[in-house]
Amino acid sequence: MEIKYFVYQEEEPQRIDKYLASEIEETTRSLVQIYIKDGNALVNDKVVKANYLLEKGDEIKITIPDPISNDVLPQNIPLDIYYEDSDVIVVNKPSGMVVHPAVGNYQDTLVNALMYHCQDLSGINGVIRAGIVHRIDKDTSGLLVACKNDFSHKNLSEQFFNKTVSRIYYAIVYGVINHNLGRIEAPIGRDIQNRQQMTVVENGKNAVTNFKVLERFKKYTLVELSLETGRTHQIRVHMKYIGFPLVGDPIYGPKNVIGEHGQFLHAKTLGFTHPRTKKFLQFESPLPDYFEEFLKEIRNEE
Repeated sequence: MEIKYFVYQEEEPQRIDKYLASEIEETTRSLVQIYIKDGNALVNDKVVKANYLLEKGDEIKITIPDPISNDVLPQNIPLDIYYEDSDVIVVNKPSGMVVHPAVGNYQDTLVNALMYHCQDLSGINGVIRAGIVHRIDKDTSGLLVACKNDFSHKNLSEQFFNKTVSRIYYAIVYGVINHNLGRIEAPIGRDIQNRQQMTVVENGKNAVTNFKVLERFKKYTLVELSLETGRTHQIRVHMKYIGFPLVGDPIYGPKNVIGEHGQFLHAKTLGFTHPRTKKFLQFESPLPDYFEEFLKEIRNEE
């Protein structure tokens, strides 16, 4: 099962089934109604019906049953482990690796590797997403934390929800950004023209990205980005929105894609409070070789 948290922010009341159907990816209103009927939706810690009218400030918790697939098997895939104990494991994911299995793709993912390496993983999100608290895109490299038990999973999920987790990314974007600091606050939702993509839309989910320029080149800029929210493809969508798409991005960048590793985006820093010891842990990972090589190449062009 998967647990999701929401806070209703609209001024006008709205049925909970309609709201959740629009907020939860890959679901339908009829499925949401089943979850609610089974008592899996709480508003302010109370069970409600599908016709419950949400009011601004209502806190929603919904538990989504996750189908268990016997096709998800452990695989002996090498892991770049930065930290590990009986509760959590922090790994440096390479570009090109999918975080968890999906329909038609049950092999060679981070979950397959974790299932082989770890004796136990949290079961809150089912076998398909065993241990996974947060995700980064297939072609985004960098740090990710997974959980070995439900206690740690619930605790870290709350930290992500409360925005107390530190996440810093490095990216190379097209164009020269003239100002040193920036804040992008633009709601993100599904692109109605292409449901496989995200875009900035008026009625989308709140999304905030902060960035700092680290280095400027003739045609590119190296930026450091920090997230206040964690929407799907957030950095990629926001940088395209302000006119500086990520280099190498096959979806949101120019048609002539640079490189073979996808977008030049690396999850460089990850910090969180350990669920059990309450000690704040922070990890740093170096840029991948191909990332450094491209930087060297464009520096030599200066």
